[in-house]
Amino acid sequence: MCGIIGYTGKEQAAPKLLLGLKRLEYRGYDSAGIAVSSEGGFSVCKKKGRVSELNGAEKIKGVCGVGHTRWATHGAPSERNAHPHAFGRFVLVHNGIIENYLPLKEECEGRGEKFISETDSEVIAHLLEYYDRGDVLAALKETAARLEGSYALAVMCRDEPNVLYAARRKSPLIVGRGKEGLYLASDVPAIAECGELYSLCDGEFAVLPGDKIRFYGEEGEIKKETMKLVSKSDIPEKGEYAHFMLKEMHEIPAAIANSLINFEDDFCFSAINIVLCQTEYIQIVACGTAYHSGIAAKYAIEALARVPVEVTVASEYRYRDPIVKKGTLVLAVSQSGETADTLAAAELAKERGATVIAITNVPDSSITQIAHFVLFTRAGREIAVAATKSFNAQLALLFSLAVALAKAKGRETVPSLRPLPALAEEVVSEAEKMKEIAPMLLGAKSVYFIGRGADYCAALEGSLKLKEISYLPSEGYPAGELKHGTLALIDKGTPVIAILMQEGLSEKTMNAVFEVYARGGRVILVTNLPEYAARKEVYRSVLLPKCEELFSPILSVIPLQALAYYTSLARGNDPDKPRNLAKSVTVE
Repeated sequence: MCGIIGYTGKEQAAPKLLLGLKRLEYRGYDSAGIAVSSEGGFSVCKKKGRVSELNGAEKIKGVCGVGHTRWATHGAPSERNAHPHAFGRFVLVHNGIIENYLPLKEECEGRGEKFISETDSEVIAHLLEYYDRGDVLAALKETAARLEGSYALAVMCRDEPNVLYAARRKSPLIVGRGKEGLYLASDVPAIAECGELYSLCDGEFAVLPGDKIRFYGEEGEIKKETMKLVSKSDIPEKGEYAHFMLKEMHEIPAAIANSLINFEDDFCFSAINIVLCQTEYIQIVACGTAYHSGIAAKYAIEALARVPVEVTVASEYRYRDPIVKKGTLVLAVSQSGETADTLAAAELAKERGATVIAITNVPDSSITQIAHFVLFTRAGREIAVAATKSFNAQLALLFSLAVALAKAKGRETVPSLRPLPALAEEVVSEAEKMKEIAPMLLGAKSVYFIGRGADYCAALEGSLKLKEISYLPSEGYPAGELKHGTLALIDKGTPVIAILMQEGLSEKTMNAVFEVYARGGRVILVTNLPEYAARKEVYRSVLLPKCEELFSPILSVIPLQALAYYTSLARGNDPDKPRNLAKSVTVE
C-alpha cells in the first residue's frame, strides 16, 4: 500500500522520482524518500511526512534512482523507517508485506548483521547482500524464494550504478519506456508519459540496463506484451477544483453513464450471458466501499432475478471455509484490482469451482489475471483516498448485471437504467447545499446513518465516508435495529441521517425518525418523498428526484459524500489524504 518509482536514463533522476512520488502519494504519505546512484555509492534523502518534506532532494545528482512514499505497516512513521532501505551494496524500495520477516531477521542477526529500522522491508536488503555472488538477478531470485507474503521491489546495486532490478509477487509493478529513459512504478500515473508500458505478473523479474528492458520468469528470459497506452487523463490533475474528491464527485454522472452495460446489445458479453443463465447462487466478495456496493447489488439481484446472493467481506471469506455449490457465480469487486483480501477470496472461489467475474476500474490489474471474466467500471482515474465516483460506477455496473440476470432468468418486466446519469447530474448540481448542513456535525460525539432495504446500503457508505475523512465516530444501521441497543446513544442534539427513498418502507423508516426525535436527536432526512421532508420531526431535509427504488443508492449516496467532504473541510482536514489510510490496499 505504498508508492514506488524508479528511473534510469540520460537525464537527472531526482526530479523525475519526485514528480512520480507526488502522483503516487494517494498510495501512502506517512513518509517519503529517494535514493540516487552516484559515484561510489548512493545519495539518500528521506523524511517523515509527505513528499513535500523532501526539501533539496531535487538537487541530488545522478541518472539512476528509486523513490518511495509510505503507508506504514511495520514500524511507526519516521525517518528511520522510511524507504529506501540500504545494506552493503544494495538499496531498495518495497511495497507489500513480508510475513516471515522475523525469522529472516533473526537469521541475519545471527550472522552479526545490524538493522537500523523496525520495518519488514529492510531484511530484503540483507538477504540480497548475503546471496550476491556477482550476479544481481540470481541474488534477487534467491532472495525472492525466501520471502513469504507480497512484494513489489525496485533494487539498485552499487556495482551496477545505472541498472534497476525489479520483482513482483501479489503487489502491482509497471515497467515503462519513455523518450528519455526507462521507468518502473507501482501504478500508471507515476509514469503515464511512457509510450510503452508492461505489467509484471506474479513471480516475474525485470532488469533495466541502459535503454533495454529484459523480463525473466522461473525458466529464464521471457517476452511480454505491452499494456494499452495511457492518455493524459491518467495523469491526475485537479484542474479548477480545490480537491480531487470534489472533482471526482462532479465526475459521477459520466462515471455512471460510462459504466452502464446492456449485455444483450454487445456480442462481447455472450459468454457472460451463458454464465448468467446457468447461475443458481451468487457470492459477492469485496472490502470497504466495494462491499457496500455488493450489498446494494444483493437487494437488486434478489428482487429482480430471484437468485440468492451472499455478500461477504473478502478478508473473512477464506477463514470461514466457504461453501461453493455447483452453479455459483462469484463477483469479486475491487476498484484498484489490487485489493489483497479480494484477490485471495477470488482465488479460493475459483479453486472451489466457482465462475469468477471481476469488477474493477483498472485494466491489467492483478484481479484481471485471476478471474474468468472481467467487467470494467469506466470511472476514470480516481485519486482521492475516499472512493466516490468509483462507488457509483460499481453500482451502475452491478445494477446492469442485475438487469441482465433478470432477463436471463426470463423476467419480462425489468426497470430501466437509462435515467440514472441525468438524475445523478441533477443531484450533483445540488450537492453543494450540504455545506450548510456540515456545521451541525462539528460538535457531535458521534453520528448515525439509518435506512431500510436498499437505503441501508447508502447509510453504510455515508457513514464510512464521514469517518474516513472527517474522523468523526460514525455508524450505519438498518433503521429497524436502532431500537435494539443503539438508541441508548441518542441524546439531545445527536445527528442522525435517515435515508428514505422507498415509498413502501416509508412509514417503517419514519418510526425510527420519531424515536430519534422523541429523545432529542436531530434528524437530517435524505429522501425523494416531499411529504416527509417537511415533517416537524425532521430537523433538515435533502430532497432528491424520484428514481427506481432498487437503484436509489446510486443517487442518495451523493449528498452523503458531499456531507463528508464539507465536514472534513470544516474540521480542517485534507479530504484527499485522510490519516492512516491509503487508496490501494495491497496488504492483508
